[in-house]
Amino acid sequence: MGQLNMSGTGIGSFNDRIRDAINGGSPFGNPLQQGFSTGLFLEPNGFYQGNETETRLTLATYTDHIQIGLAGNLKNYVLKSHTGEAKKGSEVCTFDGSPVGYTSSPIEIINYASAHDNETLFDIISLKTPMSLSIDERCRINHLSSSMIALSQGIPFFHAGDEILRSKSLDRDSYNSGDWFNKLDFTYETNNWGVGLPPREKNEGSWPLMKPRLENPSFKPTKDQILAALNNFVDILKIRYSSPLFRLTTASDVEQRVHFHNTGPSLVPGVIVMSIQDARNDAHEMSQLDENFSCVVTVFNACPHEVSIEIPDLATNKLQLHPVQVTNCCQLFLLCQFVLSSAKCICHNHCSVNVVLSVQSSNLVTRLGSDFF
Repeated sequence: MGQLNMSGTGIGSFNDRIRDAINGGSPFGNPLQQGFSTGLFLEPNGFYQGNETETRLTLATYTDHIQIGLAGNLKNYVLKSHTGEAKKGSEVCTFDGSPVGYTSSPIEIINYASAHDNETLFDIISLKTPMSLSIDERCRINHLSSSMIALSQGIPFFHAGDEILRSKSLDRDSYNSGDWFNKLDFTYETNNWGVGLPPREKNEGSWPLMKPRLENPSFKPTKDQILAALNNFVDILKIRYSSPLFRLTTASDVEQRVHFHNTGPSLVPGVIVMSIQDARNDAHEMSQLDENFSCVVTVFNACPHEVSIEIPDLATNKLQLHPVQVTNCCQLFLLCQFVLSSAKCICHNHCSVNVVLSVQSSNLVTRLGSDFF
């Protein structure tokens, strides 16, 4: 049964649309093709994907695809696309003409950025980003990609080791590669990068691309960086679990509550601003799902430079940083600021993800800032 025929069955299907938009290209295309997270238009890697106008357009198209995915890949979710047109998910198309949105319910989509097939997420990022990028920046991009999956509506799926920067030394098909390439190190001493060129059968054609990367020590993360990636991943799961607004179960709830604010022809490239509304104490236009938060706002930033976005729609919300981020004070989160009086979002270099909230409960910081799980 094809993906499009799954609509209305209540059965989840894997969302290759959000995977390809986040990473760029497809697992079956040129491994250097870039996407939203890996530097398309913003940090070219030298592989020609079109001129500046064309790559900016492709990035805007990928942004639309991701936003539909964040909204549960619903076929009837209406998004203001990069052209300025209001389009249903089923009217937004992939590059081969297939509809991006095809589900009738968020429970029918499994969002993911990597799986057991093809390269690991860390390896995808290491292939597609410019070779001059620092390992710190690659770690941030890894977190950005995982965060878009974790904070999307629907069912999030993570490949074993995404959270610890797992590498198979660029092996694109490790089914017969044994423990040497499939190793998962839960001592966190290594992520298994650079243990050799992956087996000839599935990888020989890409060896010239792989070799200079695998032998470059700057591509290999330290134990501290692996542990930081794990901690950041746990934090983003805590944030997902902190509010039912991140886990809506019906199409009507998603369509009514989930909104995107950096859209249309004037959108800032590489930034997604998503809000999810709950009923306010003084208004009852929708049912209340969360006793603590009346609104959550998430900013996904792939820009390598500072950007500033004004969001007038959010100016009336009394926003503050998510308690998990306040407690842990992670540097990734400090790279983004909200100027609350004007609802201006200022994103610095590779912010990854920032979550701010309109809070209704005064005891929330204590409860979330402690042992939330």
